[in-house]
Amino acid sequence: MKARYYIASTLLAVAMLAACSQADKQVSFGIDSNSISIDAAGGTEKVRVSASENWTATSNVPWITVSPANGRGTRECSLIIDSAITNTVRNGVVRIVKDANTSEYQEIRVEQKGFDYAITLDEPTVEIKNYASLDDRYFDIRVKTNVDFDVVVPDSVSSWVKIGQYDVNLDHGLRPREVTVRVTWGINSRPAERRAEILFTPTDDSQVTDEMLAQNDHLFINQESAEPIERGTRAGDSVALLGIARSLEIWGSSWESSGEKMDNWDGVTLWEEGMEGYVDSLKGRVKYAQFYMMSTKEGIPFEVQYLTGAQELEFYSNVNTFQLSLSTGPYICQLKQLKRLTIGAYGLTELDENFTNLSNLEYLDLGSNNFEQIPEVINPENFPKLHVLRMANNQRRLIYDLSNNIATNFGGLYQHTKYNSSTETFGEFPTWLLKWEPGTTTNSQGEEVAVTGLDTLVLSVNYFQGSLPDFKDDDSVPVYTEAPDSLTNAAGECVLVTRKVKRVMPQLKMFAINLNRLTGELPEWVLYHPSLDWWDPYTLFFTQEGKDEIGNLAGFSNEPANMNYYYEAYPKKDLADSSNDDEEEGTDSGSQTGTLR
Repeated sequence: MKARYYIASTLLAVAMLAACSQADKQVSFGIDSNSISIDAAGGTEKVRVSASENWTATSNVPWITVSPANGRGTRECSLIIDSAITNTVRNGVVRIVKDANTSEYQEIRVEQKGFDYAITLDEPTVEIKNYASLDDRYFDIRVKTNVDFDVVVPDSVSSWVKIGQYDVNLDHGLRPREVTVRVTWGINSRPAERRAEILFTPTDDSQVTDEMLAQNDHLFINQESAEPIERGTRAGDSVALLGIARSLEIWGSSWESSGEKMDNWDGVTLWEEGMEGYVDSLKGRVKYAQFYMMSTKEGIPFEVQYLTGAQELEFYSNVNTFQLSLSTGPYICQLKQLKRLTIGAYGLTELDENFTNLSNLEYLDLGSNNFEQIPEVINPENFPKLHVLRMANNQRRLIYDLSNNIATNFGGLYQHTKYNSSTETFGEFPTWLLKWEPGTTTNSQGEEVAVTGLDTLVLSVNYFQGSLPDFKDDDSVPVYTEAPDSLTNAAGECVLVTRKVKRVMPQLKMFAINLNRLTGELPEWVLYHPSLDWWDPYTLFFTQEGKDEIGNLAGFSNEPANMNYYYEAYPKKDLADSSNDDEEEGTDSGSQTGTLR
C-alpha cells in the first residue's frame, strides 16, 4: 500500500515538472518596464525579464551596470546607476537581447537628472592678520560643487591675493564633491584695513542660467591694518627694525627680547652730533643697521621704507640661497638717501624696477647671490656717485668644468660670456663696467651730473669665460698721453705713453676677477695698469680655475712670472701706505700691505 503511494506521488511530481517546462516554453519575451527616471544621486532599479530562453543585457554607457548581465528564463535584474557628475540631464540605454542566435531584443531607456547647480563655500568670509611669516600666510577654503569652477581674483587685489592649484574631479564618487582651494595672502603694510572679493564661477557656463550665477558664493577677505609706524622718528625707526627682523626671521635676534634701548642694540648705529652729514632732525635715529643670519623667501621687507634716515644697510646670509630666485622688492627702493647698501648671500636674481631710485649709492655689494648677469641698470647714468661695486661669488652651484655640464640657471654671471656654438665665440664681457670712469653724464631726467667712477670692482668666483677685452679696436677708449711723475723713469719717459697703452679706468685701485674661467692673453692695459700692484694680482686677478665650455683650461697665456717688469717700468713708485682707509675705498688692507704704488 505504502509503495503504491510513493509511486503515485512520484508520477504526480513528474507531471507537474513537465507542465512547468511546457509553461516556460510558452512565456513571451519581454520586460516589465521600458523607461526609468532617476535622481542625480543614482541608485538601484529593479526590472523583471520574462523569457523562456537565454538572454544577455548590455549598457551603452559606463554609468549603468546590469546585474546579472545574462540569464535563462524569467528573473529579476538590477540596474545599478552611478551618481550624476554634472548639473545636466543624461541618458542611457540598456538592451536585453533574446538568445544570441536571434535579433529580438528589448530596451530600457534611463534618464538621470543632473545635480542642482551649486558652488558653496564653507566660509564665505575670512578675517586675516596684517602680518604672518611666509609659511603661515595662507588659508584653505572648502568648496562643495557639482560643476568645475574658476576662481576670479580682481586685478585690484591680485598683488596680495593668490590662488593655489586645485583639482575639481567630477568623474567618480558621490556628488557634490568637496574641493580644497588654498589662498595665500601678502603683508598689509598700510595703516588701513583692506578687503578683497573673490568670485567662484563655473568653467563652462553654457548650461548655466543667470539665476544660477546669482547663487555663486563670493569669498570675502578682510585684512586688518598694519601697525602704524611713525615715519621720520626714532620711535618709528625702532618699530621698523623690529618688523624687519620679524619678517626676515632673524636667527636669535635679541632686539625685541633684550629690553635694551635702541642705543645698545647689536648691529645698529644711531646718528650723533659730530658725525659727517648729521643734522638735528636725525639725532637718535638709525644711521646704520645690519640684518644677519635670516630665513626668508621674499624681498627686503616693507618696514625698511620707514628707515628714512639710514645711510647704510646690510642684509646678509639667508638660508638655502642656492634654491632661491628673489627680487629686492620695491620697499628698499624708497630710501633715496642711502649711500651704502649690501644685500649679500640673500638669493637675489634680479633688482626691482625702481632700484634706480637709489641714485645716491656710493657702495653696492650684491655678492654671493644667484645673478646670471650683471643688471644693466647698474651703470654710471643711474648711479653716478657709485665708486665700489662688488658682485663676487654669484655661483648658485660650483661647476669646475663647464664643458661637462648639463645644469642650467647656475648663476655666476654666466650669461655675459656664454659660448655660442653657431658662431664659435664667447659672449661679450660687460665692457661698460670697464668704461666707468670719472666724468659727467646725463641722467634719466636729462640733467648733466658728475660721475665719480669706480675705484673698486670685485667680480671674483663667477663664470666669466673667453678673454678680457683689449679695446685695441675700440676708438672710444683713448690711449695714455700723459702720466703722473711717479709713473715715469729717470729719463722722464712713461711706459703707458710710449707703448700707447689703452687708458682703461686708471682710477681703479682694486680689480678682483680671480677664480673665473678666463683664458687668452692679459691685455696691456692690465699688465701696465697704474694700480696693478694694488690689486694683489697673483691672488685676486691672474689666478683662474676650472675649464670653460669648450674644454680650455682656465688661465692667462701670458701671465708674468713675477712683477719685475712692472717695477722696472715704474721705478719711482713708493710703498703703499698700509694705513690707507680701505673701508672707504672698499678694499682689503691685507692685500695692500707691502705693495708698491
